[in-house]
Amino acid sequence: MKNKFDPRHLKRIAGIQALFAWSMGGSGPTTAEAEDIIKLLPQIDSLIQENAPKWPIDKINKVDLNILRYALWELFYLKQNPQKVIIDEAIEIAKEYGTNTSSSFVNGVIGGALKDKPNDQ
Repeated sequence: MKNKFDPRHLKRIAGIQALFAWSMGGSGPTTAEAEDIIKLLPQIDSLIQENAPKWPIDKINKVDLNILRYALWELFYLKQNPQKVIIDEAIEIAKEYGTNTSSSFVNGVIGGALKDKPNDQ
């Protein structure tokens, strides 16, 4: 992350916040990205579960879970940005909004997913 006020960074945060609100039983998603991710949740959550087998989806910290959902959607479905940028953003957002271990957990799950399913970027 080069600048925390970069519009792309702020857009990611808004998408993750919309997913978080939705996952907590809030109103429907408020971003187009969140709507797309929710449609793909079975596939995305399966990727998360494969790469964090000791953590059932319902036991993962909701902040970490929604950061992972957004990042994996960007990596495997949107495919508009370089992998390095997406991974760096996910880790930085986890540091900012998650717990002390969020960034390493997010990094590990994303790394495992990329190892299993290499991206063409």
